[in-house]
Amino acid sequence: MGNVGGILHAVILLLLYTGCVDVARGQTTDPAEGVSSSDSNNILHYSDTPQLFKMNLSGTLAPEVGLLSQLKTLDFMWNNLTGNIPKEVGNIRTLKLITLNGNQLSGSLPDEIGYLVNLNRLQIDENNISGPIPKSFANLISIKHLHMNNNSLSGQIPSELSRLPSLLHLLVDNNNLSGPLPPKLAETHSLQILSLRNCSLQGAVPDLSGIPEFGYFDLSHNFLNGNVPSNFSGLPNLQFLSVNGNLLNGSVPPTIWSNITFTGNRTLILDFQNNSLDTIPDAFEPPEPVTVLLYGNPVCTTSNAARAANLCQPTSVIEEPSGEGRQVNNMCTPCSTDKNYEYNPASPIPCICAVPLGVGFRLKSPGISDFRPYKEAFEIDLTSLLELHVYQLYIERYIWETGPRLNTHLKLFPDRTNLFNMTEVKRLRQVLAGWQITLSDVFGPYEFLNFTLGSYTDEFPTVVSSGLKRGALAGILVGTIVAAIALSVVSTVFIMKRRRKRRTVSRRSLLSRFSVKIDGVRCFTFDEMAAATSDFNISAQVGQGGYGKVYKGKLADGTAVAIKRAHEDSLQGSKEFCTEIELLSRLHHRNLVSLVGYCDEEDEQYLPLIENCVFQMLVYEFMPNGTLRDHLSAKTERPLSFGRRVQIALGAAKGILYLHTEANPPIFHRDVKASNILLDSKFVAKVADFGLSRLAPVPDVEGILPAHISTVVKGTPGYLDPEYFLTHKLTERSDVYSLGVVFLELLTGMKPIQHGKNIVREVNMAYQSGDISSIIDSRMSSYPPECVTRFFSLAIKCCRDETEARPFMADIVRELETIRSMLPEGEDVMSETSGSGLLTKTMSSTSTTTAPLYVSSHMSGSGQVDSGIPSGTIAPR
Repeated sequence: MGNVGGILHAVILLLLYTGCVDVARGQTTDPAEGVSSSDSNNILHYSDTPQLFKMNLSGTLAPEVGLLSQLKTLDFMWNNLTGNIPKEVGNIRTLKLITLNGNQLSGSLPDEIGYLVNLNRLQIDENNISGPIPKSFANLISIKHLHMNNNSLSGQIPSELSRLPSLLHLLVDNNNLSGPLPPKLAETHSLQILSLRNCSLQGAVPDLSGIPEFGYFDLSHNFLNGNVPSNFSGLPNLQFLSVNGNLLNGSVPPTIWSNITFTGNRTLILDFQNNSLDTIPDAFEPPEPVTVLLYGNPVCTTSNAARAANLCQPTSVIEEPSGEGRQVNNMCTPCSTDKNYEYNPASPIPCICAVPLGVGFRLKSPGISDFRPYKEAFEIDLTSLLELHVYQLYIERYIWETGPRLNTHLKLFPDRTNLFNMTEVKRLRQVLAGWQITLSDVFGPYEFLNFTLGSYTDEFPTVVSSGLKRGALAGILVGTIVAAIALSVVSTVFIMKRRRKRRTVSRRSLLSRFSVKIDGVRCFTFDEMAAATSDFNISAQVGQGGYGKVYKGKLADGTAVAIKRAHEDSLQGSKEFCTEIELLSRLHHRNLVSLVGYCDEEDEQYLPLIENCVFQMLVYEFMPNGTLRDHLSAKTERPLSFGRRVQIALGAAKGILYLHTEANPPIFHRDVKASNILLDSKFVAKVADFGLSRLAPVPDVEGILPAHISTVVKGTPGYLDPEYFLTHKLTERSDVYSLGVVFLELLTGMKPIQHGKNIVREVNMAYQSGDISSIIDSRMSSYPPECVTRFFSLAIKCCRDETEARPFMADIVRELETIRSMLPEGEDVMSETSGSGLLTKTMSSTSTTTAPLYVSSHMSGSGQVDSGIPSGTIAPR
């Protein structure tokens, strides 16, 4: 059929996926004719490899695709397909490539995929696929790449995968697996990269020293225990090993690098951060190419700390080894140094010397934390947008920067020749510099940093080469600059005067209208705010956050208020600020901090000198008992009883439920944490720090309400929904996760992240081992065991990694009300009736001992110390 056959094949695939082809009859149900099968058995036979990658397709993958018996490639990457992967795919025995990553597929992986003995690559990353990894995958004798990151796969890793003779990459990051890592994987002698990051794996790290080509091993953020195996030293090609965030103990292994030959730029990264390693060998001297990371281990705080000081710095920027790496054929003779010729390692023509273009390219907010599994998808995405072949792009190096951002240095090679023609150089530069490409969402927005012409510089037309002498050009430039500066000064003065006048009138006009319309909210002047805070004296400052500083103030009528003064970066336009005031004025609930008033004023004294001399302040009711975090601190002199903690949890949940369901429009808080839950004089919990910037999605023109918002979140480490790092999407159950962390703080007294330990992981481990008593904050005194168990269970459900597994806020409120009803009468003994705010705590006569004032994540139940507990009246903070 030639090209026509290829086109028809692509059309048939497209129609199949939309359900427009009835293959059983060999006819289309669409008016388009000429795509039916001519085979007598009504089976479609084509041998082309069509690609339907990133075509914004939606719908399901039809079972009839299994009738394309000669298909070699099934490529639907980065579309919007839903539904299951049809088991009929297993009928296409000719398939070599299945790339379905970046869709919304669900269901389980069909066992029938195991029939595909010619399959070379299976990519299902970034979907919602659940269930176990089929044991039938052991029959994929040609498979080299199994990429299954970012799904909901469960169960154990099948030991049968060790029978795969050609497997190079096994990538299963961010799934819900269980059990140990199978020791039989050591029999997968071809394996180069094994990445099982954040998979809930347990048990010991097995001996994998029998894999000669093993280069990259990521077991970070699991529940692995025991020692770090010293047999890693038997891996001569090891370049990257990470066991960050596990439960490993004992000594830092001394000689992992002993059998590695460091030549050229060869390096080794050993990431042991956030474990329980407590000793370091006496003769621990890693060579210069080896990076050892120990932050978050006891060895960094013990007597060994001095020797390990240079290894104990927190590190978030690590240059990752570049995956497989591209090797140049050793039989090639060196390229000429003239014009910077070099080999393109991926060129289909071996040993061809060419002059590349250099490109600096930064991913500003990628939705991934590990680039290696996505490297090939990035190459495909970028080259398709640049209209190049994949083999023309070489990722020379990349490094993670703070943010996180990914800085890459790329080389673009000419196609099957030595040099680009200048037309192509100009086109590529224009496309990149003109922001004419849009990468897939998983890679996010980018920055074009530089375009290095190298040897093409002399041939690229410039202003200097157009016939003007350099002196004449300099004269023209100087004259132009002087004239431009003079004109700019005059224009700026004129515009500033007009803008200042217009803005002042506009701002005052807006505020006058809003001050009339907003009932119950006062408009304060700057002078009133200054008087209330003694000119914003530092002694009046009670806090500071992302919005600005918070002061305690006293109004002229004696009312105590909290004044949040915006810093320069938080200033809004008058219209936006007034809209937020109107929104906040409509939010009335017992468990939300109430807005008293606002100040939005320009200081005309400074207007001639400062363009934006604007004072914006929000005035709230003052909470005399501070934040919940204050009362969970080790320094608190008045620990909260268990009943009081349940009451605070219930109040916070009710406040957030109101924001989700009763506010108009609904609001996602996005930064629920213990320091944003305030306590009034009677210890009633009130949620703070919500507003316009946290609005939930609104219905579109057809009345459809999106389930999430996509945004850059200024959340707090330890509280932020883990799925946000993968999806950049927030839902109401992102607030549920954060509130679940607060519940765990209430139950344990721990901080979300402390000494390299994460509260969610610590509680999960204790809960699964049946040892909850070792982490309970015993300062709560007596508590009913059944109530504590239910509260822990609720908190753990709220902190599930998968959004859909978390309860809704209404369910949380109901469960907390049930727990409160189970408390014995008088359990919530800290009285709310005292008008003075004094708290009466009645202790059982048998309660004579308690634990230390603070039980950290490092202290077990056996380490408790008896001390007397005073009874009677305790004054508030």
